[in-house]
Amino acid sequence: MKASRIAAACALAGPAVLALSVPAFAHVSVQPEGTAAKGGYAVVDFKVPNERDNASTTKLEVSFPTDHPLASAMPEPMPGWKIEVTKSKLDKPIEMHGEKISEAVSKITWTADGKGVEPGYFEKFPVSIGQLPEDADELVFKAIQTYSNKEVVRWIEVPQDGQEEPENPAPVLALSAAEDGHHGSSSSDKSSAEASDSDDAEAASAKTEAAEPADSSDTTARVLGVVGIVVGALGVAYGVLAGRRRTEA
Repeated sequence: MKASRIAAACALAGPAVLALSVPAFAHVSVQPEGTAAKGGYAVVDFKVPNERDNASTTKLEVSFPTDHPLASAMPEPMPGWKIEVTKSKLDKPIEMHGEKISEAVSKITWTADGKGVEPGYFEKFPVSIGQLPEDADELVFKAIQTYSNKEVVRWIEVPQDGQEEPENPAPVLALSAAEDGHHGSSSSDKSSAEASDSDDAEAASAKTEAAEPADSSDTTARVLGVVGIVVGALGVAYGVLAGRRRTEA
């Protein structure tokens, strides 16, 4: 009786254990190399894992956000990959470094001319992007991953706050707070610079004051040394004269 109950329990628990032990599938993601501060520039890596055992990833297409267009996107050259940057006209021009930009990057496509990302491996696709928006906390980059067996996986579902992660989430880049001094030197920077100059002046004054006693001490030591030599010479001369007198006597 007990044996049958144990067997039944194991039979029910088995599928649950398997379900818990199955790892979550990896997906295309984006992360900055360092920080991605609002209003600045950043180098970001699109991380592409291979989820198949019998095919390689041979193509990656990343669509750039249209609600916050990026005027600059420069991919890093990658051996074994052909890179194509696509730009599109903007409905509303954006201003960048005092100039109005009428087009922005809409998509970057990497196509393997070699083996691509083989099973059991992942690869990073670096891109320098900017100028990052100041009125957004994150940027969504929808991606399409193509395998050598012609299978296509669309990572285009936008994650929503308070909800479970979708099956095929789009890569999302979180933006950090704007760095100080991004738009030039701030008053706090100037105060810091003035404080630094003041500290340097005080340090120089302290060095001068410290040097004066040292120079005085050196001079005194030299005078005493000369006096000692003279006194010693006189003592030697006196001894010689005294010896001569004794001899004559």
